[in-house]
Amino acid sequence: MGTAAGPLEQHVDSRWLMAYSAALGETDRRYYDTAAAHGVLAHPLFPVCYEWPVSQPIRQIAALRDLMPRLVHAEHDLVLHRLPREGDRLATRASIVAVHKRKPGAFVVFRFESHDAAGKPVSTTDFGALYRGVDVDGPDRGAAIELPPASGLETIGNIDVGANLAHIYTECARIFNPIHTDVAHAKAVGLPDIILHGTATLALSVSRLKIEPARVRRIRCRFSGMVLMPSRLEVRSNGTDFETRGPGGEVVVGRGRIDHG
Repeated sequence: MGTAAGPLEQHVDSRWLMAYSAALGETDRRYYDTAAAHGVLAHPLFPVCYEWPVSQPIRQIAALRDLMPRLVHAEHDLVLHRLPREGDRLATRASIVAVHKRKPGAFVVFRFESHDAAGKPVSTTDFGALYRGVDVDGPDRGAAIELPPASGLETIGNIDVGANLAHIYTECARIFNPIHTDVAHAKAVGLPDIILHGTATLALSVSRLKIEPARVRRIRCRFSGMVLMPSRLEVRSNGTDFETRGPGGEVVVGRGRIDHG
């Protein structure tokens, strides 16, 4: 608890913003319009891109380094103070804010706080990581991620996941994890094959909700299943709450909620 890394400073340019949207198959011209007065529009899930580099040093602290193969991205809670913008120079700091004992293992919450050059907040993310089969000494510490229950969900669209999407997303988001692109590595850690990034599945799901990106204030969910490629996913929503199901009807993104202004 309290261990921190960063701040790490990164520059957000139009190339990175456009590449991320292209990986998701976005067709809205605003995601690619470099002539727009306010620059290229950022996808609401773009913060995962600049958070990734600072996540590496904190995952490598002595207490966690040897547990890396057991880590699963289990929950996500992103608060957007505003959308990132072309030209932003963002400083991101990571810290451990919660440790809980759960039946499958140790649940650790990493918090990523990003500020612009003026020191104003841009995004805050609580990244819930489950270390499978790992015990926790002592009581739970810190607050859990709040995931409200959902009801009244109806099918609103489908996602066709291409056979090579994980490779495309890796390069465009600049998120490099071998379980998504290296078959030998994925099988060595117990997976049936490479799997799609949870953040890619979440971003694709959010896109199906058809909410104006600049109005998005918060996105949260639980990752409850893996997505193999190729596959077809089903997104269900009531306008605020959502979930995404795999080809067999299994929930792969659950307890989702999007708050907007």
